[in-house]
Amino acid sequence: MTTVKAAQAGPQLQVAGSKKRSGVLLTGATWIISVLFVFPVVWMIWTSFHSETDAAANPPKVLSAFSVEGYRSFFGSNPWPPILNSLTASVISTILVLVLALPAAYALSIRPVKRWSDVLFFFLSTKFMPVVAALLPVYLFAEKVHFLDNIWLLVILYTAMNLPIAVWMLRSFLAEIPAEMLEAAQVDGAGLVRTLREIIAPVVMPGIASAALICFIFSWNELLFARVLTGTRAETAPVFLTGFVTSQGLFLAQVCAASFVVSLPVLAAGFAAQDKLVQGLSMGAVR
Repeated sequence: MTTVKAAQAGPQLQVAGSKKRSGVLLTGATWIISVLFVFPVVWMIWTSFHSETDAAANPPKVLSAFSVEGYRSFFGSNPWPPILNSLTASVISTILVLVLALPAAYALSIRPVKRWSDVLFFFLSTKFMPVVAALLPVYLFAEKVHFLDNIWLLVILYTAMNLPIAVWMLRSFLAEIPAEMLEAAQVDGAGLVRTLREIIAPVVMPGIASAALICFIFSWNELLFARVLTGTRAETAPVFLTGFVTSQGLFLAQVCAASFVVSLPVLAAGFAAQDKLVQGLSMGAVR
């Protein structure tokens, strides 16, 4: 009897040992990938606290004296109007995207319209064309209607650019809502607006937070349209960053300091919504 139990325990121990080794390898690979992603950001922040001479040294002077010269130069160049322009364009366009995408996703998932798959493909097809291909027509139209160097032009463009992404994301989240919940709302006499506001929105709030954060990041980081269609009044933060690359050269410490400060709103939004972001992405990815 003892021999039989030992024979049965042998394969089980081998399987447990194999799973343990796999877990260790997976954990190690996760740490390596995380370090590779985080290291450039950490190096940028570290470089921003050095003088221009030490920042441009080759090989880099890791233990050189700290300096706030880059931050002093950045804040001395009055960065607040571009940052406010980026906040305005990103926040307003994200709100508009959510207001338009939620009913559209509802119509494509919970109350599907005819040929809803064709509608989804149309939304996706709008992302096929390179952005630069639409740059000249948009510029000519904006010039014709005297809309150049206007922050509201960027709001409209960012809304149109992010709407297909938000519709696709929210549709996958809405598809997870049980039909019984909606039927109960109908029995209670809830209309469409009340159902969206009081029933659907609280349930898919992690998905809404995920879509909002992604749309905000895309709007905040957009450079091409902002660089061509704006001037001095509607200049955004990414365009402002390009001003640190001058004919005199690249001021590395200033660029790193400016990049870190400009990245803070996105980092703050990501940390504030990280729980809902992970939950929302997981909910929309698993059926």
